[in-house]
Amino acid sequence: MNVLIIGGGGREHALAWALLRSPRKPGVFVAPGNAGTGPVATNLDLASTRAEDVLPLVEEHGIELVIIGPEQPLVDGLADRLREEDILVFGPGRDAARIEGSKAFSKAFMDRHDIPTAKYRTFRRSDEDELRAYAASKGAPLVLKASGLAAGKGAIVCMSRREIEEALDELLDGERFGAASDEIVVEQFMEGEEASLFVVSDGTSWVILPTAQDHKRIGDDDTGPNTGGMGAYAPAPIMTPDMLTLATEQIVVPTLRGLAHEGMPYNGVLYVGLMITDDGPRVVEYNCRFGDPEAQAILPLISSDPLELFLAAAEERLGEIDVKVSDMASACVVIASEGYPGSYRKGLPIKGLQMASQLPNTLVFHAGTVQDGPVVRTAGGRVLAVSAQARGLQGALARAYTGISLINFEGACHRTDIGKKGLLHSMSGQKG
Repeated sequence: MNVLIIGGGGREHALAWALLRSPRKPGVFVAPGNAGTGPVATNLDLASTRAEDVLPLVEEHGIELVIIGPEQPLVDGLADRLREEDILVFGPGRDAARIEGSKAFSKAFMDRHDIPTAKYRTFRRSDEDELRAYAASKGAPLVLKASGLAAGKGAIVCMSRREIEEALDELLDGERFGAASDEIVVEQFMEGEEASLFVVSDGTSWVILPTAQDHKRIGDDDTGPNTGGMGAYAPAPIMTPDMLTLATEQIVVPTLRGLAHEGMPYNGVLYVGLMITDDGPRVVEYNCRFGDPEAQAILPLISSDPLELFLAAAEERLGEIDVKVSDMASACVVIASEGYPGSYRKGLPIKGLQMASQLPNTLVFHAGTVQDGPVVRTAGGRVLAVSAQARGLQGALARAYTGISLINFEGACHRTDIGKKGLLHSMSGQKG
C-alpha cells in the first residue's frame, strides 16, 4: 500500500516513522518532506497544497491513502477535494476544520453544545473602538486571540493593562497576523495547567491516544514569546484517569456529537487543548491535526499498527480495530535556530545527528532541515526534535537531553526544563 503524507515538518517525519513500523510495509511518500524523511521515505516536490498539485502525485505514485499533516490544507478543503476523487484521506473536511481555522466559530460551537470553556466575546477588526473599550473594562489578566490560523502563535496572554494595549495594537495593525486577526476573540483568563488530548475519529467511532503537555514559550519557566512548541511529553500526569473520564464526558463526546449533528462528522485526529482548572477541564482551543511537537512524543507510544489506525479511520471502521498503547513515558525536546520565533539564519551545517540517533530508545525527528550533498543544514526556526522513551518520565527526559547534547549547529538553542511540571506531578503521587 502506498501512503502520501502532506507536510514537511517534525510531525510529518514522525508520521512517516510510525507508518514504516507497520507490518504491512507500506510505500511511504512525503511531500515535500525534509532531510530526515528523505533517507527513509520518498520525498516529493510539491508546489502547493492545492488539490491540482496534489492529485497528480497521487495518480503518478499509486497513492491509496493520504494523511494531511498541517492545518492550512485542511482548512482550505484539501481533504474534501481528494474524497471527491474517491481517495482515502485521514483528515477532516473544510467545514469540520473550522474548529481550528476560526476561533470565533469554535467558541460559538462550544456555546451551542454546552462545552466548558472560557467566557468570551468576538469582535471584527473594524470594531476597534468597541473592542478597546471592552478589553479595558475587563482588565488584566486577559487573553486576546487572532481568530484565524496563526501558526500556533495567535493567542496573547496579557497580565497587565499595558500588555492588553500592546497586544491590541499588534492584532489590529494586521502586519504580524494578516487576515487571521480580521476577527479577534477576547477571552477570560483561565487559571490552571494546560494539557493536550488527542482523539482519532472516523465520524462515528473514536479512540483516545496518550495525553501530552506542550511547552509553547521560547524560554525556560514559560518565558518569552509563544512558539510553535519547544517540547512535549506524554502521557501528561495531570490527566489522571478521573480527569480523563471527565474530559471525555464533558468535552470529547459533545464535541464529536455536535459536529456530526451539524452535518460535519469528524474524520481525522481532533486535538483538544485543555486547561485543567479547579472546576475541571476547560477547552482552550481545538486543533484539527496532530500537534507538533506532541506528535513526536505520542506516536512512538502507539504499539499496535499505526497504519491500520489511520486507514481504519479513513475507511470509517475504527470501531472494528483494537488500538494498543505502550505504558512507557515519552519526552521530546526541540532544537531551534537562534532568533526564533523572530528572524534567524538558515543553511548552517548540523553535526552529531548520527550519534544521537544511535542512542537506545531515542529518535531524531527533522523539521526545518535540508539535505545539501552529504551535509544536513538548517532550513527553519524549529530545526529538530529529539524524542526518547523510557519506563518513567525522568528516564525519557534524560535520554532526550543526552541526544540533544550530541547535536550542534551555530546558534542552536533549546529549553532545559521540558517535563518539569510532569515530574512534579509524578513526585506528588499523580499517575497518568
